[in-house]
Amino acid sequence: MKKAQIKKSVSALAMAAVIAVSLFGYGCGAKPASTSSDAGVSGDFTGTAKGFGGDVSVTLTLTDGAITGCTAEGKDETPGIGTMALEQLPGAIAESGSIAVDGVATATITSDAIKEAAAAALVAAGLNADDYKTEVKAEENKAEDSTIDADIAIVGAGGAGMTAAITAAAEGKSVVILESQPMVGGNSVRATGGMNAGKTVYQDENEFGESAGVEKTLKTAAEKYADNATITALAKTVSEQWAAYQADPKGYFDSVELMELDTMIGGKGINDPALVETLCSNSADAIDWLDEHGITLHSVSSFGGASVKRIHRPVDAEGKTVSVGSYMIPLLQENCDKAGVQTLLNTTATELLTDANGAVVGVKATGSTGETITVNAKAVVLTTGGFGANLDMVTEYKPELKGFMTTNAAGAQGQGIEMATAVGADTVDMDQIQIHPTVEANTAALITEGLRGDGAVLINAEGKRFIDEVGTRDVVSAAEIAQTGSYSWLVVDQAMVDASSVIQGYIKKGYTVTGQTYEELAKAMGVDEAAFAETMKTWNGYVAAKNDPDFGRTSFAKALDTAPYYAIKVTAGVHHTMGGLKINTNTEVLKADGSVIPGLFAAGEVTGGVHGANRLGGNAVADFTVFGRIAGTKAAEAAKSVKLGKLSLEHVRRYAEEEKVAGVQGELSPKLLPVYTHGRDVR
Repeated sequence: MKKAQIKKSVSALAMAAVIAVSLFGYGCGAKPASTSSDAGVSGDFTGTAKGFGGDVSVTLTLTDGAITGCTAEGKDETPGIGTMALEQLPGAIAESGSIAVDGVATATITSDAIKEAAAAALVAAGLNADDYKTEVKAEENKAEDSTIDADIAIVGAGGAGMTAAITAAAEGKSVVILESQPMVGGNSVRATGGMNAGKTVYQDENEFGESAGVEKTLKTAAEKYADNATITALAKTVSEQWAAYQADPKGYFDSVELMELDTMIGGKGINDPALVETLCSNSADAIDWLDEHGITLHSVSSFGGASVKRIHRPVDAEGKTVSVGSYMIPLLQENCDKAGVQTLLNTTATELLTDANGAVVGVKATGSTGETITVNAKAVVLTTGGFGANLDMVTEYKPELKGFMTTNAAGAQGQGIEMATAVGADTVDMDQIQIHPTVEANTAALITEGLRGDGAVLINAEGKRFIDEVGTRDVVSAAEIAQTGSYSWLVVDQAMVDASSVIQGYIKKGYTVTGQTYEELAKAMGVDEAAFAETMKTWNGYVAAKNDPDFGRTSFAKALDTAPYYAIKVTAGVHHTMGGLKINTNTEVLKADGSVIPGLFAAGEVTGGVHGANRLGGNAVADFTVFGRIAGTKAAEAAKSVKLGKLSLEHVRRYAEEEKVAGVQGELSPKLLPVYTHGRDVR
């Protein structure tokens, strides 16, 4: 069998390998496209269509009526998602001569826009676009089965997988990543907020004004979790730290223990305390590690469930906040490429390989043309993500979520959990599935929690606030579902827009309604104008007083009083699966009896126990960075200790013994073993 050809970058993919949905309804087809009967048209022609983030333009080069070249631009498309379609589709259109090529499954809006813009370019050339919609079939030849030998195999090219790969490669190990999708990123690329990290130097750049948040957390611990030994002990430590800070208030107040306390309370106290301690105690160092790899998260702000400002976010050259996932993933991929990590895209892992002792020694996978790819490895790391896109699996564990939309990437199907349990892995908290309260009501796009941390409010159909907007996701979602129509409006002002490229992106995508006054915005929202105007004036007063007597909110930014005003209609959607494989603090996967499965590690959303019953916003990026690093390190250590067995003909001797015991004489038919003992008596 030949060695598998490795793809080191998404841009190098052959379009035959792209899992897709065609705008024009064509499946993957087989022959080159026919061209228009209007021969003789030559030149460059451009068309434009609406993409995910803004306009997408396509320029077609025509030679005697045939498409011979194609380029596409879309500066506002999402990095790592829409940009992949911009890289891949033009080449496919130029090669096939058809605009009915497959789009990128995880970037359907951008893919559709490229094809619409290409059709517009043909119309601009005076041609009939329908003549260029001939179905294009992917290469039908099945690739040969192949085998790869590596020190470490990683299943899943999201944040945890690439972090583990970079870490393991730094230890001198050869690393292969298998990714089921046509691009890297998984759910990680969709993360919009930032990364929680406790007690960093970047927090100290902020003025401390979150006393009420700390006091509220300590009160919650005492009143609701007095019977939880872990929370009680953490609260005692934090109370002592808080008293010491108040006596000598230098810098910004936060601690590893306060981050642990917030995480445990957010998870309703069912989290694994050891995993929580590992997450929090390594979070600040993880920020520094990202720095070393060109990933800068220094802007600190408030986020739901955190007592203090703790979420670390990226900003652009103008100082505006940007989405953390689309910022980090291309940089992690770049680091993987530099480290020599091999990435197999469109390659779906189907089975973990084990030896006679039950140790995991590799992965079996299926490639894009149905070929079998076997990766022999000294250690395997599962970073396949959760199962939030597998709505059948979601409803199996939580039937009440039937019919909910999901924010998850298509690859979050739970395959890693299924493969691991097949070799004896235990699971934990599988019924703990998080819904996110701010999912755009029409597109299921995730609207970052950072808006609420920066001062946005939620307004119901009656034009009123109904909850502490920066409460934990489960609490805010439950309150929202209880409102008329089970939706709300997320309201921001122009000052917030000016400070955030993320919000500007929402406006470009058409998610917002707007008004020059509160009354105008209320009319656009379809809520009572007088009630909404009164709500906003009241809220601005609460911001000035730093006190919310209605719902006890303790995180205040600035008043929402800079016109114009904007609102996004949001509802709750399936967002994160807290349950998954049971691991220890070394990221080793455990069996039900608590013993380790040798050679098998896991990190990120495929695991359970870290977040308990509810994940705090900003803890997912901390999770995949902290535990991804640990998994890479521990897998590299395991790979060093693996010793290959001595090569021999022992299996032939055993077979001969079995023949003798069975009383078999002479040659067997059909022949089960070749004659390669060269006449030697191995009995």
